[in-house]
Amino acid sequence: MKKTLIALAAAAALAGCQATTSNDSSQPEYYGTDHPFASEAVYFLVTDRFVDGDPTNNHEDQGGDYPTFDIELEGPDGRSANVGYMGGDLKGVLNNAQFIKDMGFSAIWMTPLVDNPDQAFAGGETIEFGGAFKDGGKTGYHGYWGVNFFKLDEHYPSPDLGYKELNQKLEQEYGIKTVLDIVANHGSPSFTMPVDQPEFGELYDKEGKLVADHQNLKPSELDEANPLHDFFHREEDIMQLSNLDETNPAVVDYFVEAYSQWIEQGADAIRIDTIKHVPHHFWKVFADRIRAKYPNFFMFAESYDYNANFIAQHTLEKNGNISVLDFPGQNAMSKVFSREGGGYGELEGYLHLTHGPYNNPYELTTFYDNHDMARLDATDKGFINAHNWLFTARGIPVVYMGSEMGYMRGTVEHQGNRNYYGQTNIDKAKQHPIRHNLARIAKVRQQLPALQRGLQVNLELAGDTAAFYRILQKDGNGQTALVLLNKGDQPAAFDIDQYLQPGLWTEQLSGSTRNIAASESLKVSVPASGVHVWVREGEITDAGLKAQLEHLMEHL
Repeated sequence: MKKTLIALAAAAALAGCQATTSNDSSQPEYYGTDHPFASEAVYFLVTDRFVDGDPTNNHEDQGGDYPTFDIELEGPDGRSANVGYMGGDLKGVLNNAQFIKDMGFSAIWMTPLVDNPDQAFAGGETIEFGGAFKDGGKTGYHGYWGVNFFKLDEHYPSPDLGYKELNQKLEQEYGIKTVLDIVANHGSPSFTMPVDQPEFGELYDKEGKLVADHQNLKPSELDEANPLHDFFHREEDIMQLSNLDETNPAVVDYFVEAYSQWIEQGADAIRIDTIKHVPHHFWKVFADRIRAKYPNFFMFAESYDYNANFIAQHTLEKNGNISVLDFPGQNAMSKVFSREGGGYGELEGYLHLTHGPYNNPYELTTFYDNHDMARLDATDKGFINAHNWLFTARGIPVVYMGSEMGYMRGTVEHQGNRNYYGQTNIDKAKQHPIRHNLARIAKVRQQLPALQRGLQVNLELAGDTAAFYRILQKDGNGQTALVLLNKGDQPAAFDIDQYLQPGLWTEQLSGSTRNIAASESLKVSVPASGVHVWVREGEITDAGLKAQLEHLMEHL
């Protein structure tokens, strides 16, 4: 069976259930995953665009003839986007850690924090409002143009708050983990500049020594005899970004050492950018070397493709056992919960609960939008329904900053998707109905191991309603969650008898209880844009349900 085995971690988490069975190791075990990171819910933010907590690190005069701060792209009807730095920093994250925790998130994924160039890029095609795949005039505010992967960019720390201190405070004061966003296929824009700009196309080591330099040359013009060109391929890849040569052992060593440094400073997981642009053999070596130092370290990656069979290749043991962001799931969710709408049945296909291509579908990170695509174009109710699904269905939920208030909904990168969020909006979001309902369902998931790691047994996903179980039975402990979803505009009646076991069932959002007798069904009404989560503690005894669970375990 294709899964990760961490029995002690699962046993510890299940021990927190309010009621459990006796510790009977003879019971069959049913679980989707027992990787500890599956318990997390992730809040994703673009660091520079979150909150300016320390204006002294804004460097508003940086860049000279190519300034880097507040570069606005003007659009029609007063709309705008921005490709300069806008002040977000580590202190802004820490100052709002309670806000993030109160929504039910236990991990924060920040865009890369490594050193990026100190000027705007003068080469390439000039970016404009609504444009795409153009880097001219942009800065490294997003963090993905690394020039020194050992060094924290000057826009983010404060005298009393570096990366290590941030991680310590988040963990100790808020119980929040951090996800390190990494890049290994490219550095910064490296050619087509009118005049070679400092840092662009360059790489520095931990001592600040220059180890690679594109020297404003096209990849085909690089010199085999020049040691500063050894880090690069001779073929172009993504626009003018340097195309790092993963076959060079020095490149592998560089990134293993650099990212090990940040893990030492407290990073709890890794998100890999543009993984499909680097062959599998690199990631296998990289993952093995990282996990040799940090066993079972969780990694997930962006392989921007809607073909499950393609992105699943990254999750296989032979390719490094790296989980992925569930792009097929994102595609389905964006259709079902957007203004156009669709039925719950459209979501079933991406789950791959049996005979699927993934090493383990329960370890995928699930999302409905992010910074690289259009934000979800949905009503408030659409967001609420999306969260009700995201936090109860299989996978590790990831929510992009601002979604808690439907911020800049429907916009792509250079139309406002990454616009500065800021403290004013965060304060508004605290009273927003999307945020209120998000926190309710996220905290339910936070309390229920079955929603975090349990097998998913679908009863019916059709139209505006969905009904399914999440079931976890391990180390003598058992928990069953029955999830009922209604995204319609009117209350929906449910009458559930399939696999329903007798006993005490408690609805987690209302506290209501039902004592279900043998052969009795559960009849309830779920409000419009609502969710019920009914929980029964104890061993699985229904023969039909056990057979279904055994089938799922065998073919996961």
